Amino acid sequence: MDIPQLFFNGLAVGCIIALAAVGLTLTYGILRLSNFAHGDFMTLGAYLTWLVNSFGVNLWLSMIVGAAGTVIAMLIAERLLWKPMRDRRADSTTLIIISIGLALFIRNGILLIWGGSNQRYDLPVMAATDIGGVQVALDRLLVIGLSIVVILGLHFLLQKTKIGKAMRAVSDSIDLARVTGINVEWVVLWTWVIAGVLTALGGAMFGLITGGVRPNMGWFLILPMFASVILGGIGNPYGAIAGALIIGITQEMSVPLIGSDYKLGVSLFIMILILFLRPQGLFKGTM
Repeated sequence: MDIPQLFFNGLAVGCIIALAAVGLTLTYGILRLSNFAHGDFMTLGAYLTWLVNSFGVNLWLSMIVGAAGTVIAMLIAERLLWKPMRDRRADSTTLIIISIGLALFIRNGILLIWGGSNQRYDLPVMAATDIGGVQVALDRLLVIGLSIVVILGLHFLLQKTKIGKAMRAVSDSIDLARVTGINVEWVVLWTWVIAGVLTALGGAMFGLITGGVRPNMGWFLILPMFASVILGGIGNPYGAIAGALIIGITQEMSVPLIGSDYKLGVSLFIMILILFLRPQGLFKGTM
């Protein structure tokens, strides 16, 4: 496989990782939560999208419903788990252990309800188009285009809206934000809504380009997500996007050298290298 083809495939994967990584870095930047259940929420969004699509509903409408369901699940977790833990001032180790338990709960719930078999969207098979020697699959092109639109929408929300400015203020200093009259709990809810939408869309689109959804898909993507967040600067959504594109492209470009079975090791290598050479990441870790 030639370099342009690998680059295109990596770009599509990077766009998907970027959507999920932004949600992950937002929850850390605002809530100081390293959420290891993030990948399984991604899986949940993909399964809810598949479930709605299996009834003959248009895929894009199914994604909206799947995103709404994922947001509801995240808000339930916020109410039952994260808010009580914040009130008790739980330390980071406790929060990580809880998030791992939540990840196992979601994954096994998916297995219990839908089983362990791969599920495919109800879509016709579309042939790839040859453009300059690169096989451009329509689904990957749609993924890249939709990701760009969503990321631009996120930029507008963070930079131009009242809630976006409040989120940036809380990320800088939650105590100072409270003093200035910002409703921190409202910001927290918005953070989960944005993270849920981005994560569910990422999961649904990953299922689209890989030919189906499976119970452990999010668990295998959690490492590239964390690697992207660390590479870009923890708490910086723009850094997470840049980091995700680097991770996605690098992983795919490494396939001829190490094979597809070991490409996830590239994420681990980059993460370790960045932690060793530049722990703060490539960019400043703020919004």
